Parts: sequence; structure tokens; C-alpha cells
Amino acid sequence: QVQLVESGGGLVQAGDSLRLSCVVSVRTLGNYVMGWFRQAPGKEREFVASISWSGTSTEYAVSVKGRFTISRDNAKNTVYLQMTSLKPEDTAVYYCGANRRYSTYDSTYDYWGQGTQVTVSS
Repeated sequence: QVQLVESGGGLVQAGDSLRLSCVVSVRTLGNYVMGWFRQAPGKEREFVASISWSGTSTEYAVSVKGRFTISRDNAKNTVYLQMTSLKPEDTAVYYCGANRRYSTYDSTYDYWGQGTQVTVSS
């Protein structure tokens, strides 16, 4: 059973930065593609960023490209999402997901964390 635990969310002001972490309880994190998704109140969950098994390939939603950076440390079983220049529209619950196949679609992800709240005030 793969378990994911996100942390690092909080209340910040517009323009601030936050780093989210996702610790994954699995023998070999390198067997999984990792993704970050978010869900704002009243909206569907949306793709934010993904990173390939070894971290050599990343992909971002247009809305966060240039501001967010996804990275991973397979030795520490941890995935990160560095968020800079935060905007009020980034306010959402952020979820970490794990998937054996490379995908930006949340329906293809097999395992999920419980989420961490990010609130950006104007």
C-alpha cells in the first residue's frame, strides 16, 4: 500500500512563496511518476505539475509555469512543489498523487494524499 502525506501549506500574502512536501511510503519512489494537483472551492481538481520517475522530465499547467517548480528526492521518498509569486487564484487544496505511468490526468493516478490547504490573500 502506497501512502502519501502532504505538508507545507498555509496562509500567505500575494507575492509570497511556499514549499509543499509530499512524503511517500513506498520501497522505491523511482517506480512512480509524481504529480501535484489542486482543487479550489466549487471547482474540479486540476493538474498543476508532474515529474518523471527520475526527475529528468517535468510538465506544468500554463497557469503556474514560471512560478512553480516540481522536484523529487527519491532517496528521501519526497516530492516538492516550490511555489513563488503566489496569487489569490492559487488558493486551493493541493494534492500529491503517484502513478506508474506518465500522465497529467488525475483519473490515471493510483494513489493520493489527503491534501494541504494553501490560501493566498490579496
